[in-house]
Amino acid sequence: MSELTSNDTAPRRIPDRLGSPLRARLLSWEMLLLAVAVAIFIANSLASPYFLDAWSLSDLTFNFTEKALIALAMALLIISGEIDLSVASIIALSSTLMGMAVQYGVGTPGLVAIGIGTGLLCGAFNGLLVTRLGLPSIVVTIGTMSLFRGISFIILGDGVYKGYPSSFGFFGQGYVWWVISFELALFLVTAAIYFFVLHKTSFGRRIFAIGNNHVAAQFSGLRVGQIKFVLFCLTGLMSGIAAVLLTSRLGSTRPAIAQGWELEVITMVVLGGVSILGGAGGILGVVIAAFIMGLMTFGLGLLNVPGIVMSIFTGMLLIIVIALPILFRRLRNAKPA
Repeated sequence: MSELTSNDTAPRRIPDRLGSPLRARLLSWEMLLLAVAVAIFIANSLASPYFLDAWSLSDLTFNFTEKALIALAMALLIISGEIDLSVASIIALSSTLMGMAVQYGVGTPGLVAIGIGTGLLCGAFNGLLVTRLGLPSIVVTIGTMSLFRGISFIILGDGVYKGYPSSFGFFGQGYVWWVISFELALFLVTAAIYFFVLHKTSFGRRIFAIGNNHVAAQFSGLRVGQIKFVLFCLTGLMSGIAAVLLTSRLGSTRPAIAQGWELEVITMVVLGGVSILGGAGGILGVVIAAFIMGLMTFGLGLLNVPGIVMSIFTGMLLIIVIALPILFRRLRNAKPA
């Protein structure tokens, strides 16, 4: 009897489907993205003799750091089950208001505050419409996408703002050490912060819970509306920071600035392994995906590929990345007749 009891009550270990933690890591989406990034890096180095130059690689980072900063916040928002399509228009409005401020002699600290503050207010406006009025985020942000950029066109028309102070140029053109630009350093530090918040804090666990089932999360006592509002504010804040960096790098403001960036930002997030349906994803994948997008666009640029072809490729990549998991899931669940 004692033998039977001991056998029945003995703890049993459920084996991992992938065999071992090491194998699970090697077969993870992040490792696949890393392999793709290495392959693109090798292809670019073979395609152009100028690619491996240190300053060329430094220029490469300007292709994605501003978008990648927004992608970090967008990843958290999409994991929670929401989305923001107005980020590029927030950049346009923030840049336009900074340009207006320059005409009145506002200095660099004031310009930075205006750019970041405008982004934060736009994000808060989106968040209020979604969380207070209960409107779908995709509908709200499509509307504000037109609203924010429309205001920029009304203010500026076909004109351009210039005359930014020389000290303002550091944010988008300066280097902190050798070939390490200020933008790249800011992105890496910010990515580390977002990684910690999402994967190591209770706030991050709440984001995953809300994305998996917001109704259950609400009944569990989570302040779903409050958390989503904070995430919209974060997305607007990062868009404002991107506006400061981009305006500083270009040295001018036009109402069509950053047009089409929302597609590239969402592609980075989804390519990084974040489920477009919410509830799953990670920051590391988004960071690697940002480097992949930068390597891809920079390599195509070295080959003199037109920008419209790059946008077509980005759109196709987004569709493929969203469709592949669904197709694999259907094939796996399909039963023979």
